[in-house]
Amino acid sequence: MVGARAAYVWDISQTEGSPIPERPIPMLLNGEAPDGLWSGLRALIQESGFTVVLVPDAVSVSGANGQTDFADRTVSIRADMDAAARVKTLGHELAHVRMHDPDAGTLSHRGIGEVEAESVALMIGAAHGMDTSDYTIPYVSAWASSVPGRTPVEVTQETGERVRRAAAAILDRLQTDQIGAGDSPALGFSQPVRGFGATLTVAPDQPPERIDVRTL
Repeated sequence: MVGARAAYVWDISQTEGSPIPERPIPMLLNGEAPDGLWSGLRALIQESGFTVVLVPDAVSVSGANGQTDFADRTVSIRADMDAAARVKTLGHELAHVRMHDPDAGTLSHRGIGEVEAESVALMIGAAHGMDTSDYTIPYVSAWASSVPGRTPVEVTQETGERVRRAAAAILDRLQTDQIGAGDSPALGFSQPVRGFGATLTVAPDQPPERIDVRTL
């Protein structure tokens, strides 16, 4: 250190004016899951060569609700959540399995991957009458804000096509009762595109970082 000078720092309690709004935090889903959705999502994960395991709590998955490990080929889900939260998390992790294999080099930023996976989970839930917005909207907003050089709106718009295709491919394979196609106006996505395969690519605008574990 060559030199230093004094500076004044004000605590928020020393200020006046309207309260500063707090960032919403994701709220875990409560209640039961749609019939057959857990088993259907688990079967699709197993088709990709992954094993689904239930773990006791968030401590077992680094503080997350779920975790996909591409090295061990496992998807871990917290068992101490309601069934609705568990199945929504399983949908999120299935999106990681299908979209974010590090060997495929399709992911340019962790924030983009989390936006995509959670948006797919929202659309899966919506197609089964589940409202996941209390969790999904704050979660997506936070991760979209972490992407350098883009606004959160730009991130959600730019990922929309990949999300629609991935969600449509998953919904096409599920043998569950669906009340819609997973339309998600809350994120600005239009109707999902049907009939696309699950292998998706995107041209990254920077070298992809290798991340072997995806978490929610």
